[in-house]
Amino acid sequence: MGTAAPASDEELDRIEATIDAYLARELDENPLILAVDRSEPSIRRWFVRLQGEEKQTTTIWLTIAQRTLRYETFVMPAPEENHAAFYEHLLRRNDGFNGAAFSIGDEDAIFLKGRLPIEAVTEDELDRIIGSLWTYVERSFKPALRIGFASRFPG
Repeated sequence: MGTAAPASDEELDRIEATIDAYLARELDENPLILAVDRSEPSIRRWFVRLQGEEKQTTTIWLTIAQRTLRYETFVMPAPEENHAAFYEHLLRRNDGFNGAAFSIGDEDAIFLKGRLPIEAVTEDELDRIIGSLWTYVERSFKPALRIGFASRFPG
């Protein structure tokens, strides 16, 4: 199985326009989307801030690379206690996810990350990605918080 050739500038421009149009429409129509921001012009990156129920807000970063659309969100800082149970909980949650997985990032913080081949980026896939990440964070956040920061929750 070979590696796909890097996308052309024209293809990257088309993907960028697709993401811009999708996010502009969702910002207008979807009450869960609080804000959409872009990074500096030389980087094709968006920050999508969503209203949460279990976690107050979730910000998803979408970044176009030459072969993939990378997406990720910060979930929480490194656990303070119950490390083995905490990481076991996250690994077991990963098993039910489609297209994303928990990972350990800078300063041992917990992120949820995934990638999509650049040629597969469509509005339907963007909707699936954003909806899935939001759902995975919402379902996992409080249980993980109660394990990794148990002493902060008396009783």
